[in-house]
Order: sequence, then structure tokens, then C-alpha cells
Amino acid sequence: MDLQLTGKRALVTGGSKGIGKAIARQLALEGVDVVIAARNGDELAATARELAAETGRKVVGIVVDTKDDASVKALVAATVNALGGLDILVNAAAKPGGQAPPPRLAEITDALFWDDVDVKVMGYVRTAREAAPHMIAAGWGRIINISGLAARQTGSIIGSIRNVAVAALTKNLADELGPRGINVTVVHPGLTRTEKTGPLVAARAAAAGVSEAEIESRFAANVAIGRVVDAAEVADIVAFLASPRSVAINGDAIACGGGTRGAIHY
Repeated sequence: MDLQLTGKRALVTGGSKGIGKAIARQLALEGVDVVIAARNGDELAATARELAAETGRKVVGIVVDTKDDASVKALVAATVNALGGLDILVNAAAKPGGQAPPPRLAEITDALFWDDVDVKVMGYVRTAREAAPHMIAAGWGRIINISGLAARQTGSIIGSIRNVAVAALTKNLADELGPRGINVTVVHPGLTRTEKTGPLVAARAAAAGVSEAEIESRFAANVAIGRVVDAAEVADIVAFLASPRSVAINGDAIACGGGTRGAIHY
């Protein structure tokens, strides 16, 4: 299937590594010129060089702090200047999760909660607010918000709240922007294999005194396909949602964790 993405222009926040990097890579492979944004300039530059060399597309790294309104405004302006416009926004910048046990109720401070929500939820609001006028002017656009399956399960109070909030933001934006040719969707990855997975598995295996294969098995115990989903497989879904082919999907949530056993969502 031709996704009709050649020549489109995208901004991917959180694009220097992990799921964001995989998404930027897949979009570029589909013919999209991409700006990747994150806080670490050295990582951004290295990733931009790597992806540009592999895909042959224009890939530009721009430093941003999504907690800072002025930084986000400057990011979108620089993106439009670098690419000549903006068609696709993928929000993937967030505080990392899954590396350590989430804080319990007694451990949650105001600062811990608001820092997490400011980066992910308000960060997504800020980037969408700046990007939408460019898409409205063009009469077409796609916004994909990367959230997570904590929106559908307990175990992380902050994780669930921030991810449910992203889903609510998505539906509100879809209703507002849909008539202007802009589709907005939310993607819920589960535990996803990235460059951090190998070291994490090794560390947990050593701490528990078991094999790495045992830790991998534990990770996949509740996944219907029997293994952890790879970041590239999440990126495949996002690339479709970013394309004109996805016009029938707007305001909805797409889970891509390999299937959670036992749960029914409708």
C-alpha cells in the first residue's frame, strides 16, 4: 500500500531515541522530511545524521523543552522554516516510564506529579496549539499523540492519570480540528522493546538471580502474541495514522501492546 506520504513534513517530539526515534525513522523511510526534537542536543544531532544517512530524507534535530512555552513556539517556527511547512505532528516527548517501580500514593509529591504532567500532557497541548494553525492553513494535517496502556490499567497512579489525560486531549482536538481536515489520534503502546530493553533485562536478571530469558518471559506473560512489541512495530502503526489513508480514524485510541490478555475494550 502506498501511504501517500512522500513529500510530507513532520515534527516528532521525543525523537532522539526510543519509540520517537523509531517513528521518525519510519516516516522518513516513507518519504517524509522530519524534524526530531528533544532536550539533548548531542543525541539529537547523532540521531539526525543516522536517520538522514539511512533514509536519504531531510532530518533535522532541534532542541526543545516541552515544559517551556517559548521553547515550543521556537521549535514549531524553526520546523516550518527548515521544512517549508508542517503536515504531521507526533507527540512522543515524555518522562521515561517502566525503568523503575512507579511511586506509590505516599511517595507522590506535588512536584513529582506536576513535572510529569507538564512534560507530557501540557507539552502535547503546547505543540498542538502551535502546529495546528499551519495545518489549518493547508487544509490538511495529522496529529498523533503517543500515550500508553497505563491509560487502561492500574499500577501507576501518575502514569494512568497522564495517559488518560492525553486520550481526553486527543478526542477534544479531533472534534475541534476534524472539520478543518486534521485527524487526531492517540496510540497506546505497552511495554515496548527499545535500545533500553537489553540493559534493563540484564540488570533485572542479575538482581533476581535468574536468566535473561526468564525476565523476557515475565515481561511477555500478559501479552497475547507471546512477546514484547518492538518500537519499529509501533512506528508502522503511527506511519499509517500519519498518512492520508487513515482518514476514517479520528479521535480514537489505537492500542499496540500485542494484546492484553483478558481485557475487553469497545
